[in-house]
Amino acid sequence: MAVTDKRSTDPRAEDPWIRFGWFMATVWLLFLIYPLAEVLTTGSALGKTLGTVGIAAFALVYIHGFRTLYKELAPPSRIAAIHLPLLVLLICAVGLHIGPAALGMGAFVVSFAMFTLTFVPRMIVLAVVTTACLLVPWLNGTLRDDFFYTLIVVLVGAITAVIRAVGDRDDEYNALRNELVIADERDRVARDVHDVLGHSLTAVTVKAELAERLIDIDPERAKAELAAIRALTREALGEVRATVTGLRVARLADELDRSRTALDDAGIRVELRGDASVVDPRYRLVLGWVLREAVTNVVRHSNARTCVIDLGGESLSVVDDGVGIDGSRDGNGLRGLRDRVRSAGGRFAVGAGPDGAGTDLKVVFG
Repeated sequence: MAVTDKRSTDPRAEDPWIRFGWFMATVWLLFLIYPLAEVLTTGSALGKTLGTVGIAAFALVYIHGFRTLYKELAPPSRIAAIHLPLLVLLICAVGLHIGPAALGMGAFVVSFAMFTLTFVPRMIVLAVVTTACLLVPWLNGTLRDDFFYTLIVVLVGAITAVIRAVGDRDDEYNALRNELVIADERDRVARDVHDVLGHSLTAVTVKAELAERLIDIDPERAKAELAAIRALTREALGEVRATVTGLRVARLADELDRSRTALDDAGIRVELRGDASVVDPRYRLVLGWVLREAVTNVVRHSNARTCVIDLGGESLSVVDDGVGIDGSRDGNGLRGLRDRVRSAGGRFAVGAGPDGAGTDLKVVFG
């Protein structure tokens, strides 16, 4: 079985903040040099060794926690439940050797809590660490000298709270954007399926009615129409499958051929002006969809005797001499065409024919 590299299929793997964010979050551990300097200048050799090991262990736990968080190897609440107690214990252990000077490490606890806990728990951690930074020096009589630890903790808490809030808003924005992309894709699939099935089912209905009339007077012709119906249904099934997977492309030349056949079968005389080759290639795809839906509507609703299809370099018009639209609301098909044309930068209009009768559908680009 072939092994797929997750990095090639997961777009998150290409995001440098996701890949290296843990490193950016832990680079501030360089400031542990201050409690480390205090360790190396205080007490016995054994105390210095144990203090150094404690600070190194603190850095490793902190790095491991953020790396686990950014790699999404565990839920944030679980990461906090494991790592925060370890960080606090290591601060206490180092504090046994250097006293209040270990409170400077509390800023890292606050930072870690801000990125792993929900709002209320992280505010509780900030309050507890701030209180400790005030209480411990006060009990030791060094509050004036060690008050800056409190300022550091409060500043780190404020800065990381803002960063967390911005990150949460960014996540909400990305989630909303993904929902809009999904909604747009659903609309596309619904529009394409409507256009594909609307045209194909209309053609099948016309051919079925023709075969029904011919079955007694011209059996061979009726068989040919039934064979065409079978081919149309197979083609429609394939088009629906392709539409769902986003592969459906309406080719203008093919749509012209299908439109001529559908109109002929419905007993509507076709007058074609221009061909696919005169149309700007940028607009052929959209005009192919427009032509399909327009002809489907002519066959299904117009009761027309004649239909004129006029193709230009940046335009298409479909005019019939049928009953017209009588100011009725657009159906799903016409609304879908309006969306297609507008998204491609064109203008879409439907109204009465040149003599006030029938329907005139126009699309113009440029």
